[in-house]
Amino acid sequence: MSHEDVKLQRDCEAIRIPQGTTVLLPQGTHARITQALGDTYTLQLPSSGGLVRIADKDADAIGQTPRNAAPVAYTSNQSATEEMVWDQLRQVYDPEIPINVVDLGLIYDLRLESLPQGRSTVLVQMTLTAQGCGMGPTIARDAQRRIQSLPGVTRAEVQVVWDPPWHPEMMSAEGKKRLGVG
Repeated sequence: MSHEDVKLQRDCEAIRIPQGTTVLLPQGTHARITQALGDTYTLQLPSSGGLVRIADKDADAIGQTPRNAAPVAYTSNQSATEEMVWDQLRQVYDPEIPINVVDLGLIYDLRLESLPQGRSTVLVQMTLTAQGCGMGPTIARDAQRRIQSLPGVTRAEVQVVWDPPWHPEMMSAEGKKRLGVG
């Protein structure tokens, strides 16, 4: 997506990047859309130079049509598979880097534990590109929400870990290609 200048058409809740704090952007705020991936938009605020993220549900506030990038609907009689979990994680994006958390190499471990009656628990360990990033809890919640939307998932736990420390070599070939490295 090319950068697009917008003016907020209504008050809108946003998350400040990288702090991870919630702010209310007033109607009339000028912004530039810098990223529109998954089910979020990253906006640059020229007045402060900062970045914020808004949810797709608030797309109308920036003159966009909600993409409804909600998780894919599965049939109710399906049980979640590891492939389905990976597909959901590929829809979670770092708000500053236009690459999903899987291709960034942020997912360290994924376990799908079977429960009775086709139910399951999903446990994920992930990291971030920088330890000081306040967006960690927000990104982890995004991943958890997407996983919990899968059929039969009774619980999803996404834990942010720091060992081993992330480095660019952990990115997938696709991630490196998108960033033009290695």
